[in-house]
Amino acid sequence: MTLLTESELQQVAEAIERIERDTDAELVTVLAAQADDYRYIPLLWSSLLALLLPGALLFFTGWLAAWQLLLVQWLTFVVLALVFRLDAVTTRLIPRPVRHWRACNLARRQFIELNLHHTVGGTGMLIFVSEAERYVEILVDRGISSRIDDSAWQSIVTSFTADVRNGQVLEGFLGCIEACGSLLKQHVPATHERNELPNRLVVLS
Repeated sequence: MTLLTESELQQVAEAIERIERDTDAELVTVLAAQADDYRYIPLLWSSLLALLLPGALLFFTGWLAAWQLLLVQWLTFVVLALVFRLDAVTTRLIPRPVRHWRACNLARRQFIELNLHHTVGGTGMLIFVSEAERYVEILVDRGISSRIDDSAWQSIVTSFTADVRNGQVLEGFLGCIEACGSLLKQHVPATHERNELPNRLVVLS
């Protein structure tokens, strides 16, 4: 995970504070190291290959005894389970739809847990990033979605995702907040001064 310093976290908080002066939206940012530990993935692949390999050996060679096939199966499972636990290997074993599905679920849990659905006028907004999955999502409550079409956020998300992929998490957050602020200022302008939710960047390790 690209750790942000206290100074960088403060930059994000200050950017949110500047945006909220011009809009009724309540903006919260969340940075997760990863959406899931995926501990079941190495075991799943190891079990599958351990089941297939002895059968393949018996089919192509025909000379292995039952106890030898069982030994091969055990050794295959143990070795692969250890190898597949390496982060660099595990990441390649997880299909992108699975990674994005887990990140998507975490984003929605954070929206609820941070009470973004309980703001006055339904103007809660979440900018969510899961770094390991290279996943970015913007979630808004009904008070914003009724004024700004969801498609308006897509280019912002695409740009931010590219920044995360390049390891430029801070730059991505600041650019995303500014871009969102421009839309919010136009469509959800400030009508009164308030600050229902904290402006800090929430970091999930």
